[in-house]
Amino acid sequence: MSEEFEADAMDSLKDMPFATIDIKDDCEITDAPHINLERSKENERISKDQIKKRKKKQKGYQPNYFLSIPITNKEITRGIKILQNAILQQDERLAKAMTSDGSFHITLLVMQLLNEDEVNLGIGALLELKPFVEEILQGKELILPFQGVDTFGNQVGFVKLAEGHHINPLLEIAEAAKRTFQEKGFMAGENRSFKPHLTFMKLSRTPWLRRKGVKKIDPKFYEKFISHTFGEEMVHRIDLCSMLKKKQSNGYYHCESSIVIALLDSIYKWHHTVLVFL
Repeated sequence: MSEEFEADAMDSLKDMPFATIDIKDDCEITDAPHINLERSKENERISKDQIKKRKKKQKGYQPNYFLSIPITNKEITRGIKILQNAILQQDERLAKAMTSDGSFHITLLVMQLLNEDEVNLGIGALLELKPFVEEILQGKELILPFQGVDTFGNQVGFVKLAEGHHINPLLEIAEAAKRTFQEKGFMAGENRSFKPHLTFMKLSRTPWLRRKGVKKIDPKFYEKFISHTFGEEMVHRIDLCSMLKKKQSNGYYHCESSIVIALLDSIYKWHHTVLVFL
């Protein structure tokens, strides 16, 4: 592969959603509280002007936190593991490039939080996001169907989100999240488009393979999964996660706080089912 081709491939990633951001999933695993909704709101004392000044100074910022929609449907995760194993049977050197168990998610937004005070302020922003999300959904379930496989510049492998009516509300939620965090003065989603995807591997996790000639994800590795149906995920929670802190014992990221989405459809169905059996 020519150096010119490699440069073009990397340039193409700059316009991809968070494709150049390495959300660590190979760090040491430890226990961490999964949901923390009772953090003090003293973060409001932090000067937003100071954060905005920092924002102006740091044009090339490095995100270290992100909003995650966790993938909990075992049908989807099982399908991804089958895909990963199929690729590894063709090139076992790619093992370290694979997203690990428990880490599958959709990245809604990336941001930079520099200290504990800013993390607390970020938690406040997440809590403020909840009513906006529920207003967008209007009590309806948001079901995300996953079908097919693709790559960003042959560097990031992902399971595709199928087209459908679910796209618009998801985009609205992503925009509301970006607006909410930016209004707090945070560098969040700067110059990055949002294209929802479910990453299963990244070559950036294995830079040493480039010296061994592995410079792209060969399309033949996943050709049998191009139209494969992986399953559906119902959005029920959004987490504020760290890219760098130690992960939980279940393999999921360190979670500072979460919001659970109230779904009137689900409540109605549960209530109706209870009435049927009474």
